[in-house]
Amino acid sequence: MERSQWGTRAGFILAAVGSAVGLGNIWRFPYVAYENGGGAFFIPYLFALLTAGIPILILEFTIGHKFRGSAPLSFFRLGGKKMEWLGWWAVFVSFIISCYYAVIIAWAMRYTIFSFNQAWGADTQDFLFNDFLQLTVQPGQTGGIVWGVFIPLVLVWAIALGILLAGVKKGIELANRIFIPTLVVIFLIVVIRALTLDGAAMGLDAFFKPNFEAIMDPSVWVAAYGHIFFSLSVAFAIMITYASYLPKKSDITNNAFITGFANSAFELLAGIGVFAALGFMASQQGVAVADVASAGVGLAFVVFPQIINEFPGFNGFFGALFFLSLTLAGLTSLISITETYVAGISEKFGITRNKAVAFGGGLAALISILFATQGGLYFLDVADYFINQFGVAAVGLVEVVLVVWVFRKADLLRDHANSISDIRLGGWWKFCLGIITPIVLGYMMFGLLRTNILKQFDTETGNYEGYSNMFILGSGAAVAAAAIILGILASLGAWHKSQAQFKEEK
Repeated sequence: MERSQWGTRAGFILAAVGSAVGLGNIWRFPYVAYENGGGAFFIPYLFALLTAGIPILILEFTIGHKFRGSAPLSFFRLGGKKMEWLGWWAVFVSFIISCYYAVIIAWAMRYTIFSFNQAWGADTQDFLFNDFLQLTVQPGQTGGIVWGVFIPLVLVWAIALGILLAGVKKGIELANRIFIPTLVVIFLIVVIRALTLDGAAMGLDAFFKPNFEAIMDPSVWVAAYGHIFFSLSVAFAIMITYASYLPKKSDITNNAFITGFANSAFELLAGIGVFAALGFMASQQGVAVADVASAGVGLAFVVFPQIINEFPGFNGFFGALFFLSLTLAGLTSLISITETYVAGISEKFGITRNKAVAFGGGLAALISILFATQGGLYFLDVADYFINQFGVAAVGLVEVVLVVWVFRKADLLRDHANSISDIRLGGWWKFCLGIITPIVLGYMMFGLLRTNILKQFDTETGNYEGYSNMFILGSGAAVAAAAIILGILASLGAWHKSQAQFKEEK
């Protein structure tokens, strides 16, 4: 069976950048940088990009390109059944993330419409939680379906699955060729407008003002590595899958550097735009930037609507552009996340791509309805916390340890990348993967486990967000554990005969 391929190198890079550039670039990076030393944070950030982010990108690009398969198939061809389960673990992590990620995109889509007349009113927080999400039940309860979320959710899945049905070249590549340039132009307009607002300079000063004492704190370096890791879409099975569609003669290392720096450039642009807007809001309210700065859902759906309310003109237009940029960034990431399990299912069972999209994507779409209920936000919050912290980071740690130390495949992969790349990999790449990345990720995992275990016995602060033990275990820890258990089970079956005839490329 002939494997699908990207039409052009630019198409692959746009798709990889589209996967990396997601909601976190806009609503997470600016606050992480601000909280961890401002301008000084760029030192550990750049160091983390060069010693972990790009080296792992190169690793995953090389695995996908050399072994020509989805993450499970590529790992199987790399190390047999002893490594296949790792690919499925990453695939199931991606599957879980896609189920709730689509819902956040649905929120952004709906808020694009709300922007035109500022339907959220003066109290944007009350509107989000009570009017829009109808959060009237207790954690663990679903309540009824919130139709204002459900309807755009259907549209999100229709767009994503429609693009995936069209294939790699005519679907994913074409969509990213349209979405990514559009996203950059739209977001650039928002940033330029934010820079002209009163107080913008105050916001930029807060964002860029370096606190060099902060970079002496180990937790700041861990934050830099953690953000780079999650930002670049590594250990999601995405980059392995995308690289498997590259032509045989493709510059792996160059592609990784371009993807890594393009993602960072968009994050910097997001930081400038977000903090210019926050500076405007702070000046309007007569408070410090620290009093209005936030991250995540709160920044996007509470603080930004407040900023849009205060805009001196064309509120609806610029509000719609901001939320449209969130929608586009989310869609490109959702498409890449879903492609991981579409490819895995199709190859494992020898079914057509259309059937894999219908089964895998359809199942994810059905499960995502849980997050469109009145209690959906609670389920989303816990699932996101545990699958991100104990899924993605754990997959990445196990991946580098198995490849470099257990199966000792680093030299094989380095030779393959060097044979087709302009920038040759030397000892630095193997050192970064074998020493720096395992130490940092291991330290992160140890800290997360210790913190979450201690919370079980802390009577003052309690569990994550104060949720009950039952809810934490059932909706958070169990979801993270299910990903690895299902990964092991999926690896037990034999591959379809169509995948048996593979010869390693020399």
